[in-house]
Amino acid sequence: MQIIQFILDLGPTVMMPVIITILGVLFGQKISKAFRAGLTIGIGFAGINLVIGLLVNNLSPATQAMVTNWGLKLDIMDVGWPIAASISFGTTIVPAVFLIGIFINTVMLGLNWTKTMNVDLWNYWHFIFTGALVMYLTNNVVIGLIASALTIIIILKLADFTAPYVEKFFQMPGVSLPHTETVSWALVGIGINKILDKIPGINKINFDTDTIQKKFGIFGEPMIMGLILGAGIGGLAKYQVKEIIVLAVNMSAVMFIMPRMVRILMEGLLPLSESAREFINKRFPGKEVYIGLDAAVVIGHPAVISTGLIMIPITLLIAAILPGNRLLPFTDLAVLPFLVIWAVVPSKGNIIRSVITSTIMVCFMLLIATDIAGVATIMAKDVNFAFPEGTSTISSLDAGAHLIPYIIFKIVQLFMT
Repeated sequence: MQIIQFILDLGPTVMMPVIITILGVLFGQKISKAFRAGLTIGIGFAGINLVIGLLVNNLSPATQAMVTNWGLKLDIMDVGWPIAASISFGTTIVPAVFLIGIFINTVMLGLNWTKTMNVDLWNYWHFIFTGALVMYLTNNVVIGLIASALTIIIILKLADFTAPYVEKFFQMPGVSLPHTETVSWALVGIGINKILDKIPGINKINFDTDTIQKKFGIFGEPMIMGLILGAGIGGLAKYQVKEIIVLAVNMSAVMFIMPRMVRILMEGLLPLSESAREFINKRFPGKEVYIGLDAAVVIGHPAVISTGLIMIPITLLIAAILPGNRLLPFTDLAVLPFLVIWAVVPSKGNIIRSVITSTIMVCFMLLIATDIAGVATIMAKDVNFAFPEGTSTISSLDAGAHLIPYIIFKIVQLFMT
């Protein structure tokens, strides 16, 4: 556990260069080339994390002001994904899930059951979260670990299935996204998009970022869209003029800088992808391998960020009127761009379709977050989580986005009754 914790504490900015350098050497690169590629990827991740920090640090106060100003009162507090991750890492099954995850991925690669080599070790907390939910539901560690293993297998297969979409839409060859709370919704997003194809009127609307830029000129450029959307959110938060301007410029900066940070990361990743392809082709002709990364590498797309920003007020409205919802969206409103990725990709960046699909997804996310709140609260108490004053029950919008873990959780719950 101390070894695992030491590695995790390094964070992706340091952890990724180490992993990529080791992989590069294993795939036959010179150590200098492998180290350069690894360091470049680390720099790319550092840049992405800085921009995500800019996004979250500016959006969080605005979303909290919106919650306060709109007078929403619901009894389950959205404590955010960082708390869900820290609670997961505080459970007893952490070392076992890491060992199981690495073993499963290695065996599946060796037997050609997956093409994804998941190097996103930090987000193993998703698999731990699944196991912990089931373990606390059943009071059985073994069943919890089986749930984690099933989640790992399913997510790897979904990452394989969606990799061609990632390559085509985000221009990222050789990359897959085994990121549980995002890729879990890929089939849902693809299915909804197929339904929208058959609805007269909607199926004729093409409102992607390229079309917007052609029709509106400078006002359709990503930086200007960020400026407008940031100002809109500031207005809904009832900010003063000065605060609205600051938020608008910072959202403009996010839209402008993020794609450049992703390009830096890809500069380091492409040599590894090429070396991996050559290494595999020599030993296993025809076999393909994807590098499994955090979904953070794709949220810089203008359509993803735009859809995420538009969904902030819509999510608050849904939370207020959705029957059965008890979750007060709060901390995780700022990370909605992550949760809408697989609404955007199947629609090929069509903002109208993306918002429609995201709205449907968010309804389910809120209900899932509400349903698992009881077990999530027990987990939090067991690891001595400090509850916010006046809060007795917690969950998070991100936890509600863990669709595959939730399905496994409900199946186990069904067999218990």
